Amino acid sequence: MNWAGVQAILAHRVAHALLDAGVPGLPMAISYASRAVTGVEIHPAARIGDEFFIDHGSGIVIGETTEIGDRVTLYQGVTLGGTGFQRGKRHPTVSDGVTIGSGAKLLGPISVGHDAKIGANTVVVADVPDKATVVGNPGHPVRVEGRKVEGPDTDWIHLPDPLAEAIKALSERIARLEERLAELDGKPTEGEVRQLKPKRGPSSAGG
Repeated sequence: MNWAGVQAILAHRVAHALLDAGVPGLPMAISYASRAVTGVEIHPAARIGDEFFIDHGSGIVIGETTEIGDRVTLYQGVTLGGTGFQRGKRHPTVSDGVTIGSGAKLLGPISVGHDAKIGANTVVVADVPDKATVVGNPGHPVRVEGRKVEGPDTDWIHLPDPLAEAIKALSERIARLEERLAELDGKPTEGEVRQLKPKRGPSSAGG
């Protein structure tokens, strides 16, 4: 009961029930009080399933039309937000068994498939397939149904950095092109320059 995430969920259950019962004002008051105490903001109208877990909930925001399935886990700083002021469905729908990492932002009326994983600090603005692992900004799948989409093999702890991998590949290609240009110009390559440098040995004694 002392866990902020548990307190936020219990407060939301009460606020949501009161909202469904048509009680005016009080649901939002409970939501504001819960945010002040726990650092977790959940709109009373958000629909949340069973076995919902918030780990280190500070900074979490869950919008009004958000729908969350069963066995969903959120880490600190997650936002399930909207992208405009239009009415109607404007927040994410998160299916059963989803895990969302620290600082991830899911924006708009998108759908996240069951058992998907959203990497830390990922920004998701498009639908996520079932059992996909999504990383990056904007977020894109690197695994779907357990199969690699791109990049090295991934797991929840060691998520790839596609941008760093692309930069590394470009650097290696530029180095090979420079080697090739040096050969065409008849100039020694960098490797040949290193080989031609005299090796320093111990100075001879005497005169």
